[in-house]
Amino acid sequence: MKTKSLEFKRDTAWLLRDKYHGYLTENFFYDIYRIKMGEPIDYVIGWVPFFGCRIDLSFRPFIPRMETEYWVKCAIGDTKLRFGNKIIKVLDVFAGSGVIGIAILSHLSNSVVDFAEIDQRFCRQIEINLALNQIVLDRSRIICSDVFSEIDEKYDLILANPPYVPLARKDAVARSVREYEPPTAVFGGQDGLNVIRRFLGDARQYLNPKGIIWMEFDAPEKDKINQIVEESGYSGCEFLRDQFGEWRTLKIVV
Repeated sequence: MKTKSLEFKRDTAWLLRDKYHGYLTENFFYDIYRIKMGEPIDYVIGWVPFFGCRIDLSFRPFIPRMETEYWVKCAIGDTKLRFGNKIIKVLDVFAGSGVIGIAILSHLSNSVVDFAEIDQRFCRQIEINLALNQIVLDRSRIICSDVFSEIDEKYDLILANPPYVPLARKDAVARSVREYEPPTAVFGGQDGLNVIRRFLGDARQYLNPKGIIWMEFDAPEKDKINQIVEESGYSGCEFLRDQFGEWRTLKIVV
């Protein structure tokens, strides 16, 4: 209870400072009510920070997590070492808010990024976030696509944060996630692997030689994902832990 009280005080202080500039307005107290009812603070405030970027959440996409930020930083560092100053083509698939691709564009000046997202609302959200982070338009393209359905290019880097939570474990997911975040961005079928099977089954044909896949996954599914990797014909893969010691990211070099 003490921890929740401290979180609530932190959230309300952030809300008052960032959204209301210190003024105790009627809308501020309504937002306090929203937080008390369980709505994520990120939706109430309307944006989140991510690796030096500002990510708007007006259309209520999946909220970027610190675990994602961690592996994206790793991917950016690895890309700098591997590709140097070479122009690299990148695909951010299941793009949602566009957070991953925007981090790439912000930290890799030699990158051009395509965003693949099935939900038209989130395609608009990506447009907002590109403008908010002052990304030059000719460095990016937004494609309304069901995974690779509308993709016709090859890439040096494909980054993916697919829906991966099993419906079988839905009741274990935080109530705020179940009630407020888009379920299509959270749940990946009964075993959590429906979308991942499609993604890994097709991703190879969209990669340039020596291209790289980075994909976030649910730690308990690591062994099953390794099996999918083998069945999909990849020669090898690397599993990486997040900052909390949990298996979180798959890296494949083709």
